[in-house]
Amino acid sequence: MARYKVVTQKRSDIPSHEFEMESLAPIGAEIIAVSATSEGEFIEAAKDADAIIASGRRITEAIIDSLENCKIIALGSVGADSVDVDAATRRNIPVTNTPDVFIEEVADHTLMLMLATFRRLTILDKLVRENRWSEGRPVLADIPRLLGQTLGFVSFGHVARATALRAKAFGVRMLAYDPYIEEVLITEYGVEPVGLTELLQRSDIVSMHAPSTQEVHHMLREEHFRLMKPTALFINTGRGPTVDESALIEALQQGWIAGAGLDVLEKEPPDPESPLLTMENVIFTPHVASASARMRPESRRRVGQEIALVLSGRWPRTCVNPSVLEKTTLTRWQPYSMSRGPGS
Repeated sequence: MARYKVVTQKRSDIPSHEFEMESLAPIGAEIIAVSATSEGEFIEAAKDADAIIASGRRITEAIIDSLENCKIIALGSVGADSVDVDAATRRNIPVTNTPDVFIEEVADHTLMLMLATFRRLTILDKLVRENRWSEGRPVLADIPRLLGQTLGFVSFGHVARATALRAKAFGVRMLAYDPYIEEVLITEYGVEPVGLTELLQRSDIVSMHAPSTQEVHHMLREEHFRLMKPTALFINTGRGPTVDESALIEALQQGWIAGAGLDVLEKEPPDPESPLLTMENVIFTPHVASASARMRPESRRRVGQEIALVLSGRWPRTCVNPSVLEKTTLTRWQPYSMSRGPGS
């Protein structure tokens, strides 16, 4: 009989859990994937679980309050939208995520959208396909060179920092607004810390990286887009709900800004009737910035590692609600270096 029970919703695209079990098998844990068709069915299957993998089903307050022995709820994503984190916090259950598994991919994708939007890639591609070759050069006739333009980051977490390292090579000036990060960390990347209003007014390209939390829901609204330059571009590879989409639509329709490159939307997939879908000055990708051959196996390995740490009595590496850790019986841990191991 397994020592620990880990429950998750069964998903057709995840036929087995070999990556998670790399860390869970050694501690005697088993993963039970349940084909629950209702919240009640999931509650019945998971109420005695030692851990929950939040995948394929939203982990609601009702589910969390039914848990009798759960020590961790683990996510294989950066965002924690699919878990009622407040309910977990009230129960002193750590919620873990994987914020550093696919940073490089999202930074690459951010830069790709920035360059493609700035150089009007999709418009030019369409002209070639429609045998309008000679119309291409005039599209760029009034577009400045990227060198010397100002790139502003709204939030300066891991992805924004990785993007800043890449963008530096293009000779752009960089600004960042993040009230939760020390200025000295921002300046280490060659980025100037500024207030949000100043960032919006000065930036030629605004790149949104804020996480999706209630605190930053609709962080950018009509008044913010009105502050931007009419030649400015807006890039979002963070989370759709951080932006009031109706305000973004109006900003593009009214010419308050010149264009947008969007990997995320407030509603996904978008309504087929959304005005955004008819705009030539908007480039889309379908919330795939983190995708690569490495993403799924590594994020699932990380889920297994986090659960194994907690079930072994130690703090997880990352925690969405870290205030609960001090209230648990879990102990802090430090990874051993190669030069200083357990016996040194």
